[in-house]
Amino acid sequence: MTEQYVVDLQEIDEVQVAVVGGKGAHLGELSRIEGIRVPGGFCVTTDAFRRIMAEAPAIDDRLDRLSRLNPDDREEIRALSAQIRRAIEGIAVPGDLAAAITRELTRLGERAPYAVRSSATAEDLPTASFAGQQDTYLNVVGPTAILQHVSRCWASLFTERAVTYRQRNGIDHRTVHMAVVVQQMVFPHAAGILFTADPVTGNRKVATVDAGFGLGEALVSGLVNPDVFTVRDGEVVAKAIAAKQRAVHALPGGGTQEVVIDAQRQREPALTDAQVLRLVQLGRRIEAHLGRPQDIEWCLVDDDFQIVQSRPITTLFPIPETDDQENHVYISVGHQQMMTDPMRPLGLSMWQLTAMAPMHEAGGRLFVDATRRLASPASRAALLDVIGRGDPLVRDALETVLDRDDFVPSLPDAGPGGPPVGSQSAPIETDPAIVTELIERSEASIAALERDIRTKTGPALFDFLLEAFEEHKRALGDPLSMQVIMAGMEATWWLNDKLQEWLGEKNAADTLTLSAPDNITSEMGLALLDVADVIRPHREVVAFLQGVEDENFLDELAKLPGGTEARDAIESYLDRYGMRCVGEIDITRPRWRERPTTLVPVILDNVRNFEPGAAERRFEQGRQKAQKKEQDVLSRLRALPDGDRKADEAKRMIDRVRTFIGYREYPKYGIVSRYFVYKRALLAEAERLVRSDVLPEKEDVFYLTFQELHDVVRSHQVDHQLIQQRKDAFRSYQALTPPRVLTSEGEAVTGAYRRDDVPAGALIGLPVSAGTIEGRARVILDLAEADLEAGDILVTTFTDPSWSPLFVGITGLVTEVGGLMTHGAVIAREYGLPAVVGVERATRLIRDGQRIRVHGTDGYVEILH
Repeated sequence: MTEQYVVDLQEIDEVQVAVVGGKGAHLGELSRIEGIRVPGGFCVTTDAFRRIMAEAPAIDDRLDRLSRLNPDDREEIRALSAQIRRAIEGIAVPGDLAAAITRELTRLGERAPYAVRSSATAEDLPTASFAGQQDTYLNVVGPTAILQHVSRCWASLFTERAVTYRQRNGIDHRTVHMAVVVQQMVFPHAAGILFTADPVTGNRKVATVDAGFGLGEALVSGLVNPDVFTVRDGEVVAKAIAAKQRAVHALPGGGTQEVVIDAQRQREPALTDAQVLRLVQLGRRIEAHLGRPQDIEWCLVDDDFQIVQSRPITTLFPIPETDDQENHVYISVGHQQMMTDPMRPLGLSMWQLTAMAPMHEAGGRLFVDATRRLASPASRAALLDVIGRGDPLVRDALETVLDRDDFVPSLPDAGPGGPPVGSQSAPIETDPAIVTELIERSEASIAALERDIRTKTGPALFDFLLEAFEEHKRALGDPLSMQVIMAGMEATWWLNDKLQEWLGEKNAADTLTLSAPDNITSEMGLALLDVADVIRPHREVVAFLQGVEDENFLDELAKLPGGTEARDAIESYLDRYGMRCVGEIDITRPRWRERPTTLVPVILDNVRNFEPGAAERRFEQGRQKAQKKEQDVLSRLRALPDGDRKADEAKRMIDRVRTFIGYREYPKYGIVSRYFVYKRALLAEAERLVRSDVLPEKEDVFYLTFQELHDVVRSHQVDHQLIQQRKDAFRSYQALTPPRVLTSEGEAVTGAYRRDDVPAGALIGLPVSAGTIEGRARVILDLAEADLEAGDILVTTFTDPSWSPLFVGITGLVTEVGGLMTHGAVIAREYGLPAVVGVERATRLIRDGQRIRVHGTDGYVEILH
């Protein structure tokens, strides 16, 4: 095949990224849209770049060394990337390539000024914009200068920032190539950026225009503050005119210079309102053609807009797809389930098939449509009340949307819209036997599932699973189970409300629930202390575990003195809890049974930080503390007017909360136990597909929905391109932060606490477990990388039940996500840990190792030093 070194922009479309890079492909596609003016030019293709790279001295060795570096090895990256750039720039452009470029310049105007712009193959993509990672040179004049700047663009693929960006995004340097766009310069009166969706809120119906005088370089480089116009429904709804003191203009002989704008012009708008509206119309045309919101660079020349770049806005959170044009309000499922990471398609579809309410996917996350519930005054009040108790930020976000004119229609009756928000049945008897019966029912149902699924394979397995999902939902929606959960939660709320009213004491229920019985999640944390007790006496076992990397380490363990006992203790723990893992609502995440090395750092922390018998002592101390608190509260209540009645009511509620609150954790355990049964059966099918050469690896099934996997098992045909697209999409979703509330206009509504009763500079959150503690912050994002010392405070994004083994070794908890009744909050109260959850950006605002003070009673965190 003959290399093509130069191609005219008019001949390019968006599918030619591999030849002309992201920017070149977008400019070529833009030039095809009717009514969109794009300055003429051509592209030096990636064939030319590959030819230059083949001639660069020692390039393979340098790329090998570069790929082995960690993104944090700043000095090494800086030095090595500089060597590569010098090597590329030092290569003379071969004669035939230089001639091809010169011919295009002669056709367009040899002495005319040009912009020479890098266009990498991993640039301006739907999943990663790579904005600002490579270089652009403006007002370049003459063939010699243009050839020189083409070389500089090639070299800019290896700037320190571009190399680091690729490494952080897991992109191999060898897979990215550089094309170069050479484009006729325009000398605008004004220039800037148009976002066809609001880049801050994500609202797809709002466009924003940033504008300044002269070349857009002044805005992009941060030299001046732009005028900002906000447009909605064909109207400028807001504008802020900046004092634009400087501009960048082109010099006649080439290059640019910074100039001072006349004082009387500095406050003039760079665009009229009419021009802004015309520009937004052009932007909507581009958006419609390219199929997604765009970040567009524009120039105004003689009252005519020219478009010099358009890329997808990659930071927007996607919107759930619907069949109608109605307004919708979605609530994040991940914030309720303490798992805000993206899920793979199999995980999403399995949760949807087993959930109690319809759920909609967007950005690898699930959302419940709350519009119908919010539309009816009665169901709206109940929903806001329950959500407000659990997560005030979600409530505030919903109220923010409701305050807008008619976004949510007002209906007399919301009709069906999801499960009931509270139990309307009469209070149940406070009887521990009820909890015992529910647990026995669940265990029997799971045992039947494990027994019956063993004989099912192929399409028959999927038919069986669809029936199993119905049993799954029946168990989850068991009216008695729901009553018990609500009884525990309502008793907690009652105690907190009434004891604050009667005794002036905040969050008294936190102490009263310490070491409550039948809490499977807190038992899981304490049971790992017992495992540490078995391992601690055996030095060789401890030393061996410190170097463990292989998931088959349990087989090796038995060869050491004391190793058999250690292995049996870990195996016994995995038999009981091995179906758990971080992000356990996603069936595709590796379980502890599949990846037992995850538990090793926590076991070693327990060996180091605790004395033998810590689990039993810990539980008994909590029980006695709760008992003492009960006696204290009741005696203080009896001293009040009408005290006997108040004490009797409080005693009933204390008994109720201690009987039922522990069960709050059990249904999730049941769900996850079932999920592991489903997963093992589906992975067995995946292994058969691999053996039949239908799939290259069994984990590929994670990128298919349940129904798609069913079809593949039936037909032995699979769409490999679809799987790759899903892998790419999942990778892009990992960079997105899901909102608590999302509207059908794409607006991400986060909510606010609206409090003024905290010290200046404190981080506000939700108080979920009383007490105040001071200590070292350990910012941990991966359970497997936990390294805790006694007295540490855990700071993380979210804690689902799998994090509870860490709770026994910490003194406080801070999370970005959570509510009063979410798992982390319940376990923090069980263990008596002061905890504040729902602290926005906690893992970024608190640095690992800083000393902090957690105010678990009042709901804020102070950074001390």
